[in-house]
Parts: sequence; C-alpha cells; structure tokens
Amino acid sequence: MTTAYLSRESLARYLDRSRITGAVATPREANLRNIQGFLDGDQHQHMGVEQTRDWTYKSVFKLMRERVGINEDPKYTQGQDSISANLCIAALDKYADIFSEAIKGRNRLLFATAHPAGLAPVYARLARVARKSGARVLRIDGALPFEDGDVRQIEDVVMVEQYGGLRHTHSPEPMRLVLEQLAAEGREQPDLVISDHGMAGYAGSRAKLRTIAMGDCNDPGIFVAEAQGDVEVTVPLDDNVAPHLYNPLVDYIISRAGLAGQDRR
Repeated sequence: MTTAYLSRESLARYLDRSRITGAVATPREANLRNIQGFLDGDQHQHMGVEQTRDWTYKSVFKLMRERVGINEDPKYTQGQDSISANLCIAALDKYADIFSEAIKGRNRLLFATAHPAGLAPVYARLARVARKSGARVLRIDGALPFEDGDVRQIEDVVMVEQYGGLRHTHSPEPMRLVLEQLAAEGREQPDLVISDHGMAGYAGSRAKLRTIAMGDCNDPGIFVAEAQGDVEVTVPLDDNVAPHLYNPLVDYIISRAGLAGQDRR
C-alpha cells in the first residue's frame, strides 16, 4: 500500500463529498439532546470526562459550533447538522504532528476504538505505520471480561466484543481495564493514547495520559475534554461511515507525519 497525498483543498472537497464532513448523517436533534445529556450527567454522553469547568448549555453549544462546525443557529432544532471540513483538517494537522512526534520519540502507543465498524481499520493502519517506524505499540494479554462480553485487541486495536460481534460503546471502562492490566503486570503506561469516545475520555481526563481523539458532532463530551486540556486534539468527523472512505484522511495523517514510506503491508 502506498499513500496518495491530497492537498488541503482537495481533501476538504473529498471529506464533504463522502459526508465525513459537510452535511453529515447525524440529525440535529441528536446533537442538541446529547449536549443536554452531557450536562445532566448521562454517562453515555459523559464518556469518562471529569468536568473541570462550569459548563452550561450555551457554552457547550458554542464549543461545538467553534470546534466542530455545527449549525450556528440555536433555533435550528430539527434536520441535518454539519461538520466543518476546514476544522477537521486543522485538527488533523495537529493530530498528525503529535502522532509523528510520538513515533519519532519511539514512544509507547495504545490504540483503541469504541466505533469498530468505522474506525478500527483507521487505527489498525496507523498502528502498522507506527510499529514499522520504531514506536512501541502496546498489546494486552488475552481478553478482559466486560458487560457480557470482553475487551480484546484485534490488529493492535483495543475493542469491545459481545455475543460474537464487535460492539459500539461510550463506556470509559474498557480503557480503565486495559490500563489496570498493564499496571498489574508491572508494565509501563502508554505515552500516547490514540482513541475515541469514552476510552479517549478516560485516558485523558481520568488517567491523565497524553491523548488524541476523533469525535462526531453528537459527542460533546470528548470536545469538552479537549477544551479543558485533557485531550490534546479531537478531530471532528462522522465516525461511522464505511471504513474505506477514511483512506484519504489516513493518507493525509501519514503523509503529514512524514511516514508515507512505512505505509506498506
């Protein structure tokens, strides 16, 4: 596999065309409901994030408008919402720079996702590049029991399994279990966690680990974590399109990180 670098302008057009950004599938009703859910302490929306500021509906809405690009009109309450391609790419730049720095420092990296159907191949590819470039990609031993299933690692990516299938979750518990296993075995904690949802929220906000994340426009918790300085960057994007559609985005990360030569199976 070789990467094909897209210019910022070409990537922005592609992201909107593929609906990773632009007019995304997430309805406005879900975005507004989840802002209120986060403020109400709904753990599904809290994603393991500890609030260190006094957040209000108005301030979280403003945050999501400025960091994600949702529709700026608070009176717009129904229909399709949006994510800004330019904000996505600006966050990708920071994400790639941190990723590159960690790899060049031969750091310990941990990859995990709560959205296996969409993002697992993204992280698996980044993990392969990281490993080939000399970083230490952390592995867990076996499977860790979790909610009628387990936490397991597939192609270097931590995910949740239940009833024979991979499962979407907002829970921070899988990350807690992984970090506790590493500690119990006397192994060092990751220098950088590359993740999303509750696993990223727990790593950055609770475990105080250096963390970079991806988040959808209906995931206010992880953007709050970024605003509080607990997560270094959260890339705004639709987190559940078909996996192959993310390939140009991953190409961009790898190319900006200066690691295109390692992107081969």
